[in-house]
Amino acid sequence: MPVPDTYDYVVVGGGTAGSVIASRLTEDPDVTVAVIEGGPSDVDRPEVLTLRRWLGLLGGELDYDYPTTEQPRGNSHIRHSRARVLGGCSSHNTLISFRPLPSDWDEWADAGAKGWDAASMDPYFDRLLNNIVPVDEKDRNAVARDFVDAATKALGVPRVEGFNKAPFHEGAGFFDLAYHPEDNKRSSASVAYLHPFLDRPNLHLMLETWAYRLELEGDRATGVRVRTADGVEKLVAAAREVVLCAGAVDTPRLLLHSGVGPAADLSALGIDVRHDLPGVGENLLDHPESVIVWETDGPIPDNSAMDSDAGLFVRRDPASPGPDLMFHFYQIPFTDNPERLGYERPEHGVSMTPNIPKPRSRGRLYLTSADPSVKPALDFRYFTDEDDYDARTLVEGIRLAREIAATEPLAGRLTREVCPGPQVTTDEEISEYARRAAHTVYHPAGTCRMGAADDELAVVDPELRVRGLDGVSIADASVFPTMTAVNPMVAVLMLGEKAAELLRTRPRTGGDAR
Repeated sequence: MPVPDTYDYVVVGGGTAGSVIASRLTEDPDVTVAVIEGGPSDVDRPEVLTLRRWLGLLGGELDYDYPTTEQPRGNSHIRHSRARVLGGCSSHNTLISFRPLPSDWDEWADAGAKGWDAASMDPYFDRLLNNIVPVDEKDRNAVARDFVDAATKALGVPRVEGFNKAPFHEGAGFFDLAYHPEDNKRSSASVAYLHPFLDRPNLHLMLETWAYRLELEGDRATGVRVRTADGVEKLVAAAREVVLCAGAVDTPRLLLHSGVGPAADLSALGIDVRHDLPGVGENLLDHPESVIVWETDGPIPDNSAMDSDAGLFVRRDPASPGPDLMFHFYQIPFTDNPERLGYERPEHGVSMTPNIPKPRSRGRLYLTSADPSVKPALDFRYFTDEDDYDARTLVEGIRLAREIAATEPLAGRLTREVCPGPQVTTDEEISEYARRAAHTVYHPAGTCRMGAADDELAVVDPELRVRGLDGVSIADASVFPTMTAVNPMVAVLMLGEKAAELLRTRPRTGGDAR
């Protein structure tokens, strides 16, 4: 065997958290870090760096494009975009940036993630290097302004100017985005955390390099087996720790192919079981949403940051610690799924997407083959919660959207409801449409969740160490015990900041997470 490349830390995934961790660790010139990233660089790629071009990335060459399994109560055609480029999904998404609500963090702490409560986590927001600002005045589309006005009037919710200024339960307004308004360029994790430091001699980016198996010696991870773009396979060794930041799909996928996961499932596929860890792949979370579309009386004004610049939060249940219904407002007719149901896309239109901030359905990710090149199965089990809370939330969302659409100044711009259409009126009819037209906001999480020592399905402890193994941690959305009520990107950035701090202060021999 050739002598492996050896670094202090091997970070698998140069995405949202991985970029933060690699940047922070290499602030120490005596620490070496290798970042294994399956995609190319985003440097000098305007189709990636220009925020408003995000829709063109979905399903393209920079998208891993994961299908979902059959969803008996939902939409079986949903494709989960996962970015194959430096910066990960922060190079691919709309960069809507919410500081998680205090109730989000406290829910994690209550689930066994000691030290992840709101008071402990709040300081990490102020460390972020991203340029997080409200949508600029020049990007505030007139139709989006009318939506905000109509929503506050119809539903009696407050107008919010700067969602990150203070915790909120409800409100309508323009989002905060991680972008540079002067040129519509992203302030993604890679732009903020890696681009300024690419000349650090201790930072090694291994681009278009695919990690397919952990190297385990007994119960210690010593490195990662990778395949480079030209097909060369080699071992990248970690003197101190392997840090998995490949996301809620590819982190559990890598563990499973390394023999770490539910023993019976692995054995059934002929994978050598190295460590029986039943929670790997369980607790698959997402923010499902549906869509209601209107035709407008003419073209939409062209100014916009990314065509979904404003939104709405509602708290229907006063006992809820945070919002329990959300809308993104699209200044485009978002009809990909309705068209499959027979609806036609209008030439000019707008959309509202009722979204479930705290979904109760739980899914599962699993392998169907021992071949690492075969995509895993993603069964989100959409709308399978026992009391039908998730489906009912979308029904109420469609009804509230209609109230907003009937309110000036937005009402005067809308000529007809395209889908589901005014003939769809009963709860049963609305539910059927909402579930069949359901989509994702591309927020998979939870598949290697964090928990307490006595939680048999927890994959990592509150120090982010994989239970039962030494020398390997996880720092990405897969460790979420529960879904944040808001878009989760900032939570992942903050997680990266905390992970870097944990790694820097960890004993050099690695902790015992067993």
